[in-house]
Amino acid sequence: MQLTNLASLYQYFDDMVASDADSDTLFASSYIRGFISLAASSYGDEQQALSAQLAQEVSEQLHQARTELAPQDRQLVNNFWLELQGYFSA
Repeated sequence: MQLTNLASLYQYFDDMVASDADSDTLFASSYIRGFISLAASSYGDEQQALSAQLAQEVSEQLHQARTELAPQDRQLVNNFWLELQGYFSA
């Protein structure tokens, strides 16, 4: 999987829906997608690179919103976000 910019990340999320990913994965990806979209709006369009700065902002927003989720859901989101962060570069 090659995720280099916002557009490819959004396509990855869309492909999960099309491939009937499990409900936990779909929940976590859609929750995180909202935070990514919000943070990314400050940095440019969908062709922008997946930068470390963008990842940091998303991480901070997720941390601030941690009380919105039940502990089990928070763990699902955290685990999925940890996986995604590997695609964000310096």
